[in-house]
Amino acid sequence: MNTFTIYNAKSQFSKLLSRVELGEEIIIANRGIAVARLVPVENKRSRSRSMGVDRGLYYIPSSFNNPLPPYL
Repeated sequence: MNTFTIYNAKSQFSKLLSRVELGEEIIIANRGIAVARLVPVENKRSRSRSMGVDRGLYYIPSSFNNPLPPYL
């Protein structure tokens, strides 16, 4: 577990959330005293599994990229 000050946590919040998302636990300290712990939320469905959930539900016809008819 890594410890960050409140100032550092605020300035690097996005990076810290990315690290937490990968499973790391982060401690946030105020004047050397731990005040918060960032831990990953346990989901039944992980983010990597959500990709392609709708696969096979939609059909794109082969004529999709054909040019449009001239405007009249």
